[in-house]
Amino acid sequence: MTYTDAEWQAMGRARELALLGPRGINPQVGAVVLSPTGEILAEGWHRGAGNPHAEIEALSHLAPEDAVGATMVVTLEPCNHTGRTGPCAVALIDAGVSRVVYAVADPAEPSAGGAARLRSHGVDVEPGVRADEVEAMLDSWLRVVRLGRPFVTVKWAQSLDGRASAEDGSSQWITGPAARADVHRRRSEADAIVVGTGTVLADDPALTARREDGELAENQPLPVVIGKRPLPADAALHRHPRGVVESRTHDLHQTLEDLRERGVQSVFVEGGPTLASAFIRAGLADRVLAYVAPLLLGGGGTAIGDIGVTTLAEGRRLHITDVERLGGDLLIVAEPAPQRAEERTD
Repeated sequence: MTYTDAEWQAMGRARELALLGPRGINPQVGAVVLSPTGEILAEGWHRGAGNPHAEIEALSHLAPEDAVGATMVVTLEPCNHTGRTGPCAVALIDAGVSRVVYAVADPAEPSAGGAARLRSHGVDVEPGVRADEVEAMLDSWLRVVRLGRPFVTVKWAQSLDGRASAEDGSSQWITGPAARADVHRRRSEADAIVVGTGTVLADDPALTARREDGELAENQPLPVVIGKRPLPADAALHRHPRGVVESRTHDLHQTLEDLRERGVQSVFVEGGPTLASAFIRAGLADRVLAYVAPLLLGGGGTAIGDIGVTTLAEGRRLHITDVERLGGDLLIVAEPAPQRAEERTD
């Protein structure tokens, strides 16, 4: 990898600029134009769908002749397709930019290939500069592109013997205050929180994210209710600061596609055993959060129901990525285990 100190510093600045743009269906991208001697000539960032991409925004601050021979430093590989705007790779070629430095390759099928197009027109291209930092910034968006849908976290609280409720149906509270505070923190980090209509009818949840002092957190997930039954007119969700989305279907894939179109990148499933089991059964659980209390309940009321497993060999094998003690409870974080070569059929 070959880059100058000025390009390294400019990539850091481009990352700062990218964060000024909105999170959503499009990536946050920042760009800096450098002169042949390494001085900053212009800056830009993507301001949301339908607006000029970061590279074009930066070029718009220059007279046409000023871009000739310049270097474009951008967090994401310049796009190579026509959507609401034209291909950035073509715009850079037409502007006379002689070198492009970017951090992360574009993984999206329609827009990838900008680097190859630039090279085919004699532009010097340097990929991968400060890639780890930019990948961390774009983590949610990159996961959505690679999955083709929002990243799904399925959460439940259970007793030590795997129960989510006692025989009489009581379930509040299995875990203690520290675990519940952790749930609220994680809610605030998600774009959407999903429950089923059964949970709404039984518990009338607010589905807000709250700080430890009980006040609303700054970031609130969009509440989404899956199911064909309508919400009661007086449901607490109608008073949620983000409003409520009713997904009148049992098709989880369709729900996730609709949420992606809304710019949702991360989904927090908190809808009880039926919905949690449905996401797992459909292969849509990218992460599991199991809050385990040192409590024995026995009987029914299991935290997870039917997930399509009839024999031990069919069990959904997980890889534990973290175990954390929260007061008297444990949080176990797990993700689907990588499939062994002998298990793959492709």
